[in-house]
Amino acid sequence: LDAIVKDEESRALFLFPTKALAQDQMAELHELITYAGVNVKTFTYDGDTPQSARKAIRQAGHIVVTNPDMLHSGILPHHTKWTKLFENLKFVIIDEIHQYRGVFGSHMANVIRRLRRICDFYGSKPQFICCSATIANPGELAGRIIGEEVEVIDNNGAPSGEKHIIFYNPPVVNRELGIRRSSIMEARRIAEMLIKNSIQTIIFTKSRLNVEVMVTYLKDIYKDRMNQEDKIRGYRGGYLPNQRREIERKMRNGEIMGIVATNALELGVDIGSLEVCIMCGYPGTISSTWQQSGRAGRKNTISAAFLVASSSPIDQYIITHPEYFFGKSPENGLLNPDNLAILLSHIKCAAFELPFTDDEKFGVETTQEILSFLEEAKILRHVANRWHWMSETFPADDISLRSASNENFIIIDITNPERRVIGECDRFAAPMLIHEEAIYIHEGQQYQVEKLDYEEKKAYVRAVDVDYYTDANLAVELKVIDVFKEEEDKNILKGSGEVMVAALVTMFKKVKFYTHENIGSGPVNLPEISMHTTSYWLSFPEELPEGMTQTDIQN
Repeated sequence: LDAIVKDEESRALFLFPTKALAQDQMAELHELITYAGVNVKTFTYDGDTPQSARKAIRQAGHIVVTNPDMLHSGILPHHTKWTKLFENLKFVIIDEIHQYRGVFGSHMANVIRRLRRICDFYGSKPQFICCSATIANPGELAGRIIGEEVEVIDNNGAPSGEKHIIFYNPPVVNRELGIRRSSIMEARRIAEMLIKNSIQTIIFTKSRLNVEVMVTYLKDIYKDRMNQEDKIRGYRGGYLPNQRREIERKMRNGEIMGIVATNALELGVDIGSLEVCIMCGYPGTISSTWQQSGRAGRKNTISAAFLVASSSPIDQYIITHPEYFFGKSPENGLLNPDNLAILLSHIKCAAFELPFTDDEKFGVETTQEILSFLEEAKILRHVANRWHWMSETFPADDISLRSASNENFIIIDITNPERRVIGECDRFAAPMLIHEEAIYIHEGQQYQVEKLDYEEKKAYVRAVDVDYYTDANLAVELKVIDVFKEEEDKNILKGSGEVMVAALVTMFKKVKFYTHENIGSGPVNLPEISMHTTSYWLSFPEELPEGMTQTDIQN
């Protein structure tokens, strides 16, 4: 802000991993600018920005707040419309940099390579400022993403009060099979006790279905009180943007006593000051566990976080070895921006944006070989020491930065003559959640899926009131396509390579609320979904190594 006040031509680009977080931080920025009494024009630029406002933002915006997806497909390919920004870009702020790991992080590093290339073309050299939650290697991760060494400032000045971490292992119900009482039901019992005592609580579950089941259970607290059921809300992927903004606002205002969420709320969206966090099952990493538990007690107040274990081996290991959790540092953030498939995609995008020169590198020494390959494929043309884009396609459209499908199904409520869209669902989740005859639950309201138009990507649902929910059975097959590396260590084979994961929903069960009895089933006839990815595996011999028992493997 100070740099922009001193030189009104200066520009800054703020990058947040999600639109929700960008909107949230915009409100904070506006508050700060108003308090400072300065004239700094700040705008969000994402898929929801009206076309009528876009030209003004490109010309007048001192601070442009966006996300990696919009930078990748909406700003960099159209840089000639953004000359004011790129000629005067002084700062690039990347928030939540710990989120940029794996495939998403590898894409992000290439998007930043393209950004820096365009900045060089316009003669600007912005300073990069990155913000991270607790991970083991923030400096290394940030350096790989922005392509240069960074200075790490790790003095945490954020206010934090006393926090109690409680590991809770539900009672055993079948000792022979190692099955314990449902973590959902135990988490519900703890949440009810807290909410009834007016303690604002957030409950994290691992799936969208579990969010809705828990919301259904907790709404019972207020079922006999007029207009009070809105004190319990869900928060997950698939809710429409306006609904998510409304939930966030009511959380900040203290109107909601209990919110049930997937890891969508791990990110730093401001939802006010909560007192207790309940994690329904181990989140999968030490880093995510600390992030979720950090959602409670964000100011100088006493807070608590419960980890309620399921019967799964990893949950049981963590819950019975607390010294492992508390003694280990959070995981490293790892990525590979030079993965050939990812790199090739972004070199295409970079060539579309600006021609490559004969001596130019894009991350790797073999850039010129890749450009020659693209010329042979008639995608580029080499003329006068430059490589020019010659395809008729728009390459950014072919890349999903998050490796998820861009194809969303919309969910349409046909209960009343006036149909309305109530939610959406990505292609991978659709066979599980919105197959025909499924009970689709949206913030505790039940709907039955009457028709799924797979080609048009529309699910038609009607409101119902039943005493069960549906849970689809997913058959997963894993095939090794190519082995990159394999070695043996104490009779255990360790390998890595390219794999294909094929997932097929074969049937669904009807599960009774509260008792979780299976009261029926039905078939699901939808296409198989496959995905190519890289994997690491361990292969145990039929005869176990000396000193190792079957129980050791199970535990």
